[in-house]
Amino acid sequence: MRILEVKDYHEMSSIAARIIIEKVQSKPDTKLGLATGGTPIGLYKELIQDYRSNGTSYERVCTFNLDEYVGIDADDSNSYRYFMEENLFAHINVPQSQIHIPDGTAEDLKAECERYDVELSQAEGVDIQILGIGSNGHIGFNEPGTSFYSNTHIVELDETTRKANARFFERLEDVPKQAITMGIASILKAKQILLLVSGINKAEVMKQLLTTDEVDEQLPASALKVHPDVMILADEEALSSYKSKV
Repeated sequence: MRILEVKDYHEMSSIAARIIIEKVQSKPDTKLGLATGGTPIGLYKELIQDYRSNGTSYERVCTFNLDEYVGIDADDSNSYRYFMEENLFAHINVPQSQIHIPDGTAEDLKAECERYDVELSQAEGVDIQILGIGSNGHIGFNEPGTSFYSNTHIVELDETTRKANARFFERLEDVPKQAITMGIASILKAKQILLLVSGINKAEVMKQLLTTDEVDEQLPASALKVHPDVMILADEEALSSYKSKV
């Protein structure tokens, strides 16, 4: 894992966007693995601004999102499909037919997981996978204890994860208790992984991740240690506990 320390969230977002833009410009049929939540919003804003100013085209790009809540319609403002439309897809020229997001309302969720795995397999691994990290070390919605051999699956969301996401809902009770997520094995098939980390609330988990050589299913993000091409873009606050230790 390579670590690039940046000053703040804005610089993290700007550098991540530059990496994505350069990849799309050099390889127009790039396959992007995308994330949701607060961490990548700045990145998506930078991509939109570049599209408007420089015309970087996404006509041949395919996207694959990490996860989706179970039981929330795609047009619900709390769904990750809605999030992606609002924060990226509606503002660039990526065709709807090339956007891939799990369907959390599928009647047969197991079959939906299998369908999504087929799509990922046909893509033969995304070129760049964007990740954030949860305060408990989760990547995607792969909570502590998730097998590193897992493919797309249904997960029971940890209480810490639900509380962290409650800011997007009216009440904690409204936060779904399940989600569909790419498994850790699915994530590790990406050719390159960008882990974006910002803020003091991620300082402790980053210290844990960076100060141990162990690969432990109780810290899902530690699976990234076995991947050949991981870049961590982390700001000063996120690295503060790690730097004080070393």
